[in-house]
Amino acid sequence: MSTIALPTRAALHAEWIKMRSLRGTSVSLVAVLVATAGIQMLTAAAIGTAEEGSMGQDPLFAAFYGLVFGQIAAISFGANAFASEFHNNALRITLTSVPNRARFYLSKLLAVGGLAFLTGQVTAFTTFLGGQAFMGQYTIGLGDEGALRATVGCGLYLTLIALFAAGLTAVFRSAAATLSILIPFMLIISFVVGDVVGGAAQYLPDRAGQMVMRIEPHGELGPWTGLGVMALWTLAALVAGWLAVRRRDA
Repeated sequence: MSTIALPTRAALHAEWIKMRSLRGTSVSLVAVLVATAGIQMLTAAAIGTAEEGSMGQDPLFAAFYGLVFGQIAAISFGANAFASEFHNNALRITLTSVPNRARFYLSKLLAVGGLAFLTGQVTAFTTFLGGQAFMGQYTIGLGDEGALRATVGCGLYLTLIALFAAGLTAVFRSAAATLSILIPFMLIISFVVGDVVGGAAQYLPDRAGQMVMRIEPHGELGPWTGLGVMALWTLAALVAGWLAVRRRDA
């Protein structure tokens, strides 16, 4: 067992060093927190006490309004973390030290997922508590119905979106390609398609994942089933990424 575990720990340590040394990934992680929590608090301070429902009809979902912007940083983190392997023969060097491609890929995903999860949870709780501090009489607390679930779910959503981006980047071998697809999709296309196809739009990855942050289910998906649908999208992207890494030359 030790001959298998030791190289895995070494590979994880190597990925951790890469994450720390890559400026783009570090900036993206900080941006996840700053954009999500910062915009949430600024918006809540500006209009949160104006009237009931001023930030949205669903007060729980409105407590994570900043996520619209923070998810872009999470996508950037996942994409840049993997895209670094496709510059200056980095992947060839990596596979020299970790010849087993499955071990390399799993180590990369664990590093990306672990950092995204920690950042996501800190971001989610900071966003919720910081934003509610400016809501006055309309404040909701972690003890209110669905609040804790939504906060933890927000962190999981950010983790899944980062892994989704990482999987697509492994397929495209380009962070720019991944960003040019996912960012317009999340900000524009998802809403446009939603208006056209109606109920089927609830199964799109972002809409499905955001169900966990709603106080009441929209459509057929509940909070956790919606997040589960997003997890399936992420799994599909990661499998596609693995197939690309396994079959293509370094």
